[in-house]
Amino acid sequence: MVDPASPGERSAAPPRGARWLAFAAILLGGLCGGLIGFAYIDLQCDGDCGLWTGLGALIGAVAGAVGLAVVAILTLRAMDEWRRFGGRRQDRDRR
Repeated sequence: MVDPASPGERSAAPPRGARWLAFAAILLGGLCGGLIGFAYIDLQCDGDCGLWTGLGALIGAVAGAVGLAVVAILTLRAMDEWRRFGGRRQDRDRR
């Protein structure tokens, strides 16, 4: 059995704290997007607009969460690449 903490075995998964922070950021982005979508439709609509404000909130929440998910994934990948290469730059043109 191989010890997962051995120096020869490295996991490609980001640290657990970074994953939880990314998850919390995605939830917060969805919440903020939902609030913005709700307010945007609520300001423009007069009368009974429950369906439209709900749809605005839903679309805003999905857009905010998806946008922040893309940023979180790119950030976690960059963290993994930084750990893997130690901040060294790889110049293939110099060979």
